[in-house]
Amino acid sequence: MGYTLHYYDIVLLCIAASLGLGALIGYATAVPIEASIVGLGLVAIAFIGHALFVNGPVDQPEDLTEEVPAEDVPQVLSPVDSPE
Repeated sequence: MGYTLHYYDIVLLCIAASLGLGALIGYATAVPIEASIVGLGLVAIAFIGHALFVNGPVDQPEDLTEEVPAEDVPQVLSPVDSPE
């Protein structure tokens, strides 16, 4: 089973790409690097805001109160041994 990109992986790539593009524009054009990084940094902040508040990691606040059984937690994230 191969790894697939999920929404939050793409958000992280977009954040890095926008900041990298800001640095590239600052070095390659007459636009001051500070201005280009700040401008595209605002784009990165927009990606972060969208990931947190528009398309958040939960659907409803009630999802935060559900307790997950230890058997459903992947072994790499679980502080206890898996029953498998």
